[in-house]
Amino acid sequence: MRVLKCLAAGLLTLLLASCAEVRSFDGMLDQHVDPHARPEIVGARGPLSVKQTKAVLARLHDGSGDADILQRHLLIEQAVAESPLVAGNTTHLLHDGETTFWAIFKAIRGARDHVNLEYFTFEDIESDGAHLGDLLVEKRAQGVAVNVIYDSYGSGETPPAFFDRLKKAGVKIVEFNPLNPLDSKAAYSINDRDHRKILIVDGTTAIVGGVNLSKSYQSRSPGRASEPAGSLPQHWRDTDLEIQGPAVAQLQKLFMQHWQEQKGPPLDDAHFFPAQKASGTELVRVIGSTPANEIPRYYVTLLSAIRSAEKSIWLSAAYFVPTHDEKESLEEAARSGVDVRLLLPSQSDSELALNVGRSHYEDLMEAGVKIYEVQNQVLHSKTAVIDGVWLVIGSSNFDQRSVLFNDEVDAVVLGASSAGELEEMFRVDQAAAKPVDPKVWDERPLSDKIEELYSRVWQALL
Repeated sequence: MRVLKCLAAGLLTLLLASCAEVRSFDGMLDQHVDPHARPEIVGARGPLSVKQTKAVLARLHDGSGDADILQRHLLIEQAVAESPLVAGNTTHLLHDGETTFWAIFKAIRGARDHVNLEYFTFEDIESDGAHLGDLLVEKRAQGVAVNVIYDSYGSGETPPAFFDRLKKAGVKIVEFNPLNPLDSKAAYSINDRDHRKILIVDGTTAIVGGVNLSKSYQSRSPGRASEPAGSLPQHWRDTDLEIQGPAVAQLQKLFMQHWQEQKGPPLDDAHFFPAQKASGTELVRVIGSTPANEIPRYYVTLLSAIRSAEKSIWLSAAYFVPTHDEKESLEEAARSGVDVRLLLPSQSDSELALNVGRSHYEDLMEAGVKIYEVQNQVLHSKTAVIDGVWLVIGSSNFDQRSVLFNDEVDAVVLGASSAGELEEMFRVDQAAAKPVDPKVWDERPLSDKIEELYSRVWQALL
């Protein structure tokens, strides 16, 4: 009976997914951009003047002649993203899960008013011997408000006792789109999941990216299936971004929007949006995507950046399941002389996604795209750095599920300094990865090729 129920659920999910497809937005992406127009930028006190905007842009490029490229990226993105560029931020790249956990625990320990967490997977992780549950209970006892949104499916393996303990301590918790629709306070589609990863502390510090609050990052494989006896634990490789400054308010708004849509209990939000001064020079755009948007904001923003590339496109993708337009745009960029590099996994918790990605290798490499597969760890990061001036880190995968079904959050950062830091991280990862040789790849077994092509049947779900 259990097998029949699983099959029925699988067929229902496939049927729902088959009704959705990623449509083309070529008309929007191919619009003309006036090279003399001025990007609209806001700061801690509102829109910047013409003089202030020029000063911000002057600081963002490194004097190597990339100012025109940056200007073009800004103007095209402005037309499609539907969220403001925010000046005056400090950003810090968090290179892996261990570094991210350390930064998360540090930020929470320093909280004085509130801690807001929104995660696809929410588990009782630990860092340097301390457990998240203990820390949140401790902060609540100190009078700090703690509010949590977790996805019902993504946190399906988390013991209910963990959430019960937090609730008993006074933590307010919202379960996003419960798997049992009778438990839901809002209408939703079973495929719509909250894939975001956001921490906000006191409205001044935020951490966002691809790192879940998951024990997978404690050098353990993903918990759903135990490792064979004697095998080495898998290390998960991921990336996050810490933000301080006015852009944090954009993430706070996304958190509150979800809380209200899911009809969570009343929040004491009196100090959610404190007055802030510029804390740095980084220009940040926060993009919150949801299936409710007629235009998938992050998807169109990324496509516009790829199609605007003049020098380089370096992507790392946990689940490489490109749409037709994404694949075509990467191939066209490579054919035009842009340095296109893909850092992809060689092992994954989704064998289907791995196979779908590999089914596209031949076409991509024929167009001139360079592909590198990460070895001896599970690549889970979602990053892009383009032309040495534009970067994005977030929860959106390079797949169709992130476009069609998931609520996602991504942070775009503009400027040569931050982009250079991400490029350096990419180089280090690339040096340790295995380049895919087109000739060797073409000679792989026919059975592998057939399995990869068959996997495309499921790509709308991945």
